[in-house]
Amino acid sequence: MTVQVCLTFDFDALSLWLARGATTPGPLSRGEFAAEAVDRILGLLERRRVKATFFVPAHTVQTYPDSCRAIVDAGHEIGLHGDRHENVSTLDYREELGINEKSIALITQLTGTRPLGHRTPSFDFSPHTVPVLEEIGITYDSSLMGSDFFPYLLRGGGTDWIGSAYEFGEPTTVVELPVSWTLDDYPHLEFYRSVDWVMPGLQDPRGMFDVFFEDVRFAHEEFEDPVVTVTLHPEVVGRGARLRALDEFIVRTMDLGAEFRRCDAVALDRLHDLTAT
Repeated sequence: MTVQVCLTFDFDALSLWLARGATTPGPLSRGEFAAEAVDRILGLLERRRVKATFFVPAHTVQTYPDSCRAIVDAGHEIGLHGDRHENVSTLDYREELGINEKSIALITQLTGTRPLGHRTPSFDFSPHTVPVLEEIGITYDSSLMGSDFFPYLLRGGGTDWIGSAYEFGEPTTVVELPVSWTLDDYPHLEFYRSVDWVMPGLQDPRGMFDVFFEDVRFAHEEFEDPVVTVTLHPEVVGRGARLRALDEFIVRTMDLGAEFRRCDAVALDRLHDLTAT
């Protein structure tokens, strides 16, 4: 089978800035633009007949219900992405469980079905994330980087014994669709300045998508049945030149023979393969 590409969008909107305590009009307006950009992205995906996955915080579902409804009506998947873009690694079990249960209720009300997928807002886990995902019946996660092109089963928590090798936890039945910062538009393109550090961003979007495409081509040429997960953000990629560069990336990737699929479809296929004995 040819390379499969999961095009994913983290529709953070205001939640990202609220999580940073950036509540003045300037940063919030950057989050506000995400809703405008979603309309453009949906138009592009429709023209190219691509189905994608949107990871949407509960706060975004509540704040922009029309945009979220448009995503669903266009045939795209919506997965869990926290509530207000929390740093998951700081949460206790009940907090993390409660956030996910709130998100499940809102997304189920929106779509009519329980979400199958999950992505932490921070590309990180707490010690409780895996048991929380098992408790709420999640089929797949897409937050970790233990592989590049090969989905694998999440493991329970490992143990680091001083003076000995790390002991990995036991595999679960939750599929991990791995991600990478190298395949994420945010560090490449987004400018952010705080009192402590600056993320310069503002790179050439075509250069970024050239790198993305070379990863897809490498996977296609070197491996059997690889999966490439691309992480994008509407407020980042939804501006003029960037959106056109995304369009060009989609066309080039299709010309390569790659297949764009929703994360849930890929995860269900891989769950069968990974758990078959």
